[in-house]
Amino acid sequence: MVFLGIDIGGTKRVVVVGDHTGQPLVHIRRPMEDSGDWRADLDCLIEDARSLLADWEARTGEVLARVGASVPGPADAARGIVLNPPNLPSWHNAAIGAALQEAFGVEVRIDNDANAAALAEHAHGAGQGVENLLYLTMSTGVGAGVIADGKLLTGAFGGAGEAGHIPVEFPGAACRCGLHGCLEAYVGGHAWRSRLREIVPEGSDVLSRAGGDRGAILPEHLVASARSGDAFACREFDRWLDYLARGIVPWVMAFEPECIILGTIATAAGRSLCFDPLEVRVAAALWPHQAERLSIVPAALGQALPQWAGLAVALSGTPMDDSAS
Repeated sequence: MVFLGIDIGGTKRVVVVGDHTGQPLVHIRRPMEDSGDWRADLDCLIEDARSLLADWEARTGEVLARVGASVPGPADAARGIVLNPPNLPSWHNAAIGAALQEAFGVEVRIDNDANAAALAEHAHGAGQGVENLLYLTMSTGVGAGVIADGKLLTGAFGGAGEAGHIPVEFPGAACRCGLHGCLEAYVGGHAWRSRLREIVPEGSDVLSRAGGDRGAILPEHLVASARSGDAFACREFDRWLDYLARGIVPWVMAFEPECIILGTIATAAGRSLCFDPLEVRVAAALWPHQAERLSIVPAALGQALPQWAGLAVALSGTPMDDSAS
């Protein structure tokens, strides 16, 4: 028996066949279609998945046991619905769980991409052997997944773990979620990019790295400049770390993770620029015994994460409740 993993992102999609341990065996990765009709776009993905499965079954005789889909949040995992993803607006209330069940005739599980990544890092990455962890990624927004006592924390209605929307300022900057002061509004890639394009000084190293085009400035330009010692970039990165620490500390106090795993911007910045100073900031806001037991580490699965994430949902994600309404 094999498992099918699916990862749906704003710019790419992945289908992968894996074994019962969640190990990817074969996969297809393509740019994400955005036709304006989620059903048509999902059909393209299903066509690739069927082709991959048919080829695998012809070679090995193994058949499909279950499907798991990592989807952009917010999502209702119990009902198998993608609710209103900012980067895929045509996928509003997309009932992909039912569509995938109809297409493949097996059990389907879906979960938001941050939860899927947390499951994958817990099983195969930086969280192996850790029973309590927080996974945070700062890409376009701030995604988060929580593993508590070895299991994904879902909450009463499936929405637990939204660390990106912990308030770090009152009332604070507007967040794309509709609230104010959210961590995402200060450390998320979209918000930070917008800020940098307004505040980067003329003639700065950051602007130079963007080819002199203020509209092309990205967080990675700031990170590269900070790594080279540029004074403005170092001050701005320190501000980013201050807000990230504010977002992390309440989680440590609330559920006492052993490990916090950081992806994307933090991982790209590296140990000396990001993780070491972040640990100092977080420790300063904790009791000593908490700081001593906490590790903050980079995500381990890198560019292969989408393959692992879809399979992790198939194996350990939230089962759909067919009676849910």
